[in-house]
This record gives sequence, structure tokens and C-alpha cells, in this order.
Amino acid sequence: MSAIKQVVLALGSNLGDRASNLQNALEALIASDALTNVSVSRIYETEPVGGPNQGPYLNAVISGSSTLPPEALLSEVHRIENELGRVRTVHWGPRTIDIDILAYANEVVETIDLVIPHPRAHERAFVLLPWSEIDSEFEIASQGTVADCLARVSLDGIA
Repeated sequence: MSAIKQVVLALGSNLGDRASNLQNALEALIASDALTNVSVSRIYETEPVGGPNQGPYLNAVISGSSTLPPEALLSEVHRIENELGRVRTVHWGPRTIDIDILAYANEVVETIDLVIPHPRAHERAFVLLPWSEIDSEFEIASQGTVADCLARVSLDGIA
């Protein structure tokens, strides 16, 4: 049996029934046994960052325990995104669901397909604000705590 690791994931959606998309992603992650002991932030409506002109997102952050190694967790996340209608056509474009691995315990992972901690999490208020509700003292490698990072970003565009 693999070790149990604390993982943090970001959920986002700006196509279709955004709230249902987030709920369906959460339920799929739990049903797949990818996550147990889950904590969920509030849902925030946020303006898109980067990419083409598109509608606002609903964003949330979840934390839970996982026995999956990072690459297996990424595969499970991609499977769930595909199952929920995610189509990857435009970089940073609109999507039914986006699930990003923000952190995997305090590990640093750098492969062709996966970088943990998420390389832009420390500068994105739409990630940091909901993450701070769950674990504001989490130490993001080389960046400081979630609370420290949140104090350095603007909350403009978040409701």
C-alpha cells in the first residue's frame, strides 16, 4: 500500500452549469478513491486570467488524502476531466472543468507532464483565496505560506 499524502487541487469551470461541473468533479474524485478526508472551500466567481476573451469562472479548492502517486493522480484527474466533457483546444480557453494539482504533500515534482507545486498557484488570487480557507499556513515551496502569497496579490475580479 502506498503512503497517504495530503494533496490540494483547484477546480474551475466557465462553461455550462458551472456549479454542477464543480460538484460533479468533486464527487468523481471521491468516488474514484483518488481522495478521502476531503475539505472544500467556498466557491468563488472569478474573472478569467490569461487566454482568449471568455466568461467568468467558478473556482474552488479542495484538499484531501490520497494514496495515488503524483503521476497516477494526474491520470485520474485527466480521466475525470474527460468524463465531464473537458475539451483541450485553446490554451487557457473556456472549459467545462479544470482540475489542477496545486500541491502533493510538500513534495516538488518536475516531469514533462507535471509540475508540483503548481508553477503559478502562488500568484493567482482565484487559487490562493479559496486555499487559504482550507490551509492558510501551507508552505508553497520557495514561495512562503498560502497566507503570505495571498497578501501579495490583488483580489480584483473575485466575488
